[in-house]
Amino acid sequence: MSPSPLPADGSDPGSDPGPDPAAPRSPDATRRSDRSRRAILDAALELVGEVGYNKLTIEAIAARAGVGKQTIYRWWPSKAAVLLDASVALAGDASSDGAWTGFPDTGDLGADLKYVLRATVDEFADERYAAPARALMAAGATDPELGARFTEQLLEPQLALYEERLRSAREAGQLPPDTDLRLTVEMLLGPLTYRWLLRTAPLTHAYADALVDAVLGGGGAGWDKS
Repeated sequence: MSPSPLPADGSDPGSDPGPDPAAPRSPDATRRSDRSRRAILDAALELVGEVGYNKLTIEAIAARAGVGKQTIYRWWPSKAAVLLDASVALAGDASSDGAWTGFPDTGDLGADLKYVLRATVDEFADERYAAPARALMAAGATDPELGARFTEQLLEPQLALYEERLRSAREAGQLPPDTDLRLTVEMLLGPLTYRWLLRTAPLTHAYADALVDAVLGGGGAGWDKS
């Protein structure tokens, strides 16, 4: 028996063509997609804290999230990319949950900086934040594209908040007009990050306070504490 002729477009009338990728997605499909995406991000954060970055795999993330690994590869090219988006989402959750309401501006620059640096110390002590951050820093050191995305999406927005607060202090006359804002931010966060990343000594609130006192006390930043 000879096969039936195919239509002019070459399609098989007896086959299931599947969903049209150009067709709009239904609200239910969108919700399922959003749930799957969030499950993947949550799984990546959980697993990197449990097994570390080196043992983290796309297969393990997929199994924990209850999706196929091809679903992950449809959205992300690598486990590092998944982890970066998971960290961005985690930072967004912290903001929406009220954990971060913006850099304080009480008029006392030293007190405001100590408040935020202490919160940073607490965040570095929380493995939900610390494990993915360490992993991304390590991966970014050998993957320039990932490192650039990490800087752009996670690091720069945080540095900008510090610069904005310092700019406000400079405009209020609390800092000299020629204060280098980025240099000052790096003088505050560089030693803190160094001690946390390399574990050279305990990371404490007292250390955070000492950093602020040293920088505002004229430790190269170019102003007089008084």
